[in-house]
Amino acid sequence: MSPLPVLSGKEACKAFEKLGYVLDHQTGSHLILRKTDPPHRRLTIPNHKELAKGTLRAIIRQAGLTVAEFNELL
Repeated sequence: MSPLPVLSGKEACKAFEKLGYVLDHQTGSHLILRKTDPPHRRLTIPNHKELAKGTLRAIIRQAGLTVAEFNELL
């Protein structure tokens, strides 16, 4: 298993934007990304200086990626 990188919320957003996600809106300290291409998905990413490893792993899983595929986006 590939190690999870230490990222901020904005850095994670930039990686997901490479997959076609766009920033829909921000509610408080959470960035809401959406993907219009099928499958239609929404991701909620906390806009923190450092994302917890479990939180980042859950977001990657919701996007339908593996950790290795996500690391390639960086």
